[in-house]
Amino acid sequence: MQEVAVIDDHEAAEISLDPVRARLLAELAEPGSASTLAQRIGLPRQKVNYHLRALERHGLVELVEERRKGNVTERVLRATALSYVISPSVLGAVQPDPEQQPDRLSARWLLALASRMVRELGLLITGAAKARKRLATFAIDGEVRFASAADRAAFADELATAVTSLVSKYHDDSAPAGRDHRIIVAVHPNVTSKKETPDG
Repeated sequence: MQEVAVIDDHEAAEISLDPVRARLLAELAEPGSASTLAQRIGLPRQKVNYHLRALERHGLVELVEERRKGNVTERVLRATALSYVISPSVLGAVQPDPEQQPDRLSARWLLALASRMVRELGLLITGAAKARKRLATFAIDGEVRFASAADRAAFADELATAVTSLVSKYHDDSAPAGRDHRIIVAVHPNVTSKKETPDG
């Protein structure tokens, strides 16, 4: 089972957004059958079976084992991931495009960048899994508390300078076996902060 799977098919995305099916996916972090799930979520077994077939058809759950109980074969299923992210690629022509009106101070541009990152990482993870190779990535996640908007602006300038310096140091257009990597550095208010305001 994967920790996170990216859904890049619009039909699978639609199916996963159904509240009952989303609940079944959560329940199937541990293997279960239609009858055990029906008891847990309070729905008839036939209805649970219907939803499970739809999830299985789109690769969101997988068969773990089949158990014979008298004249009935009980199918035990498990979710293919602990959690799912829907790729913006399912939106087709209306998915966010960070190439349009790039503005490093725009929250909407940052959102478009994040959407592109989800789409690209989904493709990379899928490709790496098929090739049975590890995907080389790196991320930093942290928090910083600025005393003022001026400090935040100064931090952004220093950060941009530091990243530009590192890129200049390590970027090598002439490396024959080199591989391009994308860099995204973001700073935004922490939504868990009760004192934070949109302008703060």
